[in-house]
Amino acid sequence: MQGHLNVGSSQAPALWINPEHGGQALGAVVGNITINDVLLAEQRLARFAPLLEKLFPELEKSAGIVESPLLALPADVIAQGADAQGTFWVKADHQLAVAGSVKARGGFHEVLEFAEKIALETGMLKDGDGYEQLASTAARECFARYEVAVGSTGNLGMSIGIMSAALGFKASVHMSAEAKEWKKRLLRSHGVTVHEYPGDYAQAVATGRELARGNPFSHFVDDEKSASLFCGYAVAALRLQRQLIALNVRVDRDHPLFVYIPCGVGGAPGGVCYGLKHVFGEHVHCFFVEPEDSSCFLVRMQNPDVEGISIYDAGQHNQTIADGLAVPQASELVYSMMRTRLAGMVVASDERMVMDLWRLKSMADLKVEPSAAAAVSGPRALLGTVVGQQYLHSTGLDAFMPAANHIVWTTGGALMPADEFDRLFAQGLELSSQPQANVPDAA
Repeated sequence: MQGHLNVGSSQAPALWINPEHGGQALGAVVGNITINDVLLAEQRLARFAPLLEKLFPELEKSAGIVESPLLALPADVIAQGADAQGTFWVKADHQLAVAGSVKARGGFHEVLEFAEKIALETGMLKDGDGYEQLASTAARECFARYEVAVGSTGNLGMSIGIMSAALGFKASVHMSAEAKEWKKRLLRSHGVTVHEYPGDYAQAVATGRELARGNPFSHFVDDEKSASLFCGYAVAALRLQRQLIALNVRVDRDHPLFVYIPCGVGGAPGGVCYGLKHVFGEHVHCFFVEPEDSSCFLVRMQNPDVEGISIYDAGQHNQTIADGLAVPQASELVYSMMRTRLAGMVVASDERMVMDLWRLKSMADLKVEPSAAAAVSGPRALLGTVVGQQYLHSTGLDAFMPAANHIVWTTGGALMPADEFDRLFAQGLELSSQPQANVPDAA
């Protein structure tokens, strides 16, 4: 395939451009999700805002809306051999209240949609009722009859588990071997049942899905197949549009927008990309960033005719410090939605993620986990590689790059314990002090 990238090779380029971007792919399966579904998700989150404000004191200032700021990012964070043209921003989802990651919007939305369904079916909610009453003892006793379960490497589990437990559901999170101990401890402190597995994400999801199938009172949140999650994630794009308008940031032909989002199974970045393409059309260019030894979405994009292909088929081993991105197989639902919408993929080494974790903290005072730091490799790859320059030239974007805006989407980290972060920060400092640290990624 044109533009093929042999992921896993130390000589591989950092950037792969999607040859089907902007086209009509033959044989592509288009999902049945529409922008109206995303608008309904935004409305649902608004209806539940008074309840969330009541359940979580940290949401009082935002009146129950869980949203992150858009922050200016010093170009020096990016400029390691790259010509850092344009203006740089951080969409700081690592600061999202309660769950501390990009998974908050989608995860919260699916749990709330399930709670709403039960409340309406049982008569706990009637037309015109305020949703605050779902914090009542009667509501919690009703929800306690039900289980909400999910398979996760960490962040989605925290989003689903924390929200489910807060509403009174029995919350169960099936966690793969990659999941960090501190995330398991945090979940248990909220009353969530954590099931641990020696295998990878796929095993945890498959086991959790099967167990839920046998329980009529269990709702399984399926990260690979859930339209509810996808729509909740996509709400971020609608809110980002309003943030850009408030900052007088234009997005049009003369002011292109580039967005770089870390990717695991694909749900969160896929939802964000779908929403952004609806809002900004051809003027936004979305890139997913994955670990070089766990690049499931890239493997799927490179093999459009091989449904269900995994990283193991491509010779990868799922060994990465980025626990939130350690997924062997991409979501087929999201792949179908991204096949012509996604501009390209970037791969990042574990060493690069840790160095960028250090750079984000030391240069921008942002505390992120390695999975989130992966996003910094996005603009560096686009601006600092031959492949990236070819993309900008072939699309006619190179003339507009001084007026471009770049958004690095940080996906988790605020809840990370200080000792865990300090250890990674020290590693990043040590790696960044080595002579080869300032050499740009291979083109």
